[in-house]
Amino acid sequence: MQQQLNLEHEGRYFDLREIFDSLNARFFRGRLRSYKVVWGRRRKRRPKELFIFGTIQEEDRIIRINPRLDQPFVPLWFLKYVLYHEMLHSVVPDEIGPGGRRRVHTEEFYRREREYPSYRRARRWEDENLARFFR
Repeated sequence: MQQQLNLEHEGRYFDLREIFDSLNARFFRGRLRSYKVVWGRRRKRRPKELFIFGTIQEEDRIIRINPRLDQPFVPLWFLKYVLYHEMLHSVVPDEIGPGGRRRVHTEEFYRREREYPSYRRARRWEDENLARFFR
């Protein structure tokens, strides 16, 4: 019998639910409950200037990961970092900056992000490979 794929979280190369559950247990003590983690929609046009790896919609508890990350050249450890980054938004509160502007990447957020074991490696890989996502 052929297994039915859940195309929302199961990609061709990576299963986001499996990765989320692993990260949740290891770094968040299983506290992130009722989150839906999905591959975003594929776009017909590729981005020209800005590439967004993932987003979180906290009010709906949905984390979307850019489907262009579901490729064989993307290391699993990098995808884990991207998902960790989005999950971190759910536990580090936003701040209201000067002029009432909301800041989601606060000093506390960056501090916690740097604690991720593969942080430096992931940022280096991102810098070296970002152009591949614009092709």
